[in-house]
Amino acid sequence: MINKIDHIGIAVTSLAEALPLYTEVFNLKLEGIEIIENQGVKVAFVNAGNTKLELLEALSKDSPIARFIEKRGEGIHHIAFGVENIATRIEEIKNGGLRMIDETARIGAHNAQVAFLHPKSGGGVLYELCENYEGEKK
Repeated sequence: MINKIDHIGIAVTSLAEALPLYTEVFNLKLEGIEIIENQGVKVAFVNAGNTKLELLEALSKDSPIARFIEKRGEGIHHIAFGVENIATRIEEIKNGGLRMIDETARIGAHNAQVAFLHPKSGGGVLYELCENYEGEKK
């Protein structure tokens, strides 16, 4: 079951350059910055009220975010749905004939369990399933 939009991922070239727009111009609260080595990104979470914005900066030129920015430029990268029991949700999606990028969940920011639905199965949108284990830190 999808509970909510957990966050919206936004690819940026530089967190240092992007953050002032969100924290100074939009006056949103920065909740923290963390590095997720297994995904090749440095992320900053910004509280936008009823959801979070996850700004994603590539750690290397060959990371998925760097490739995304190279092809499409900075901008919305994915929409993350908060779910309960991500393993069951992945199986339900696959049984419905949709293609997952991740066949099983992996660790994401805040030690959440995450898995991505292939954009070809999501109408051209990259969707992330996100099950938080550390109590709704996002």
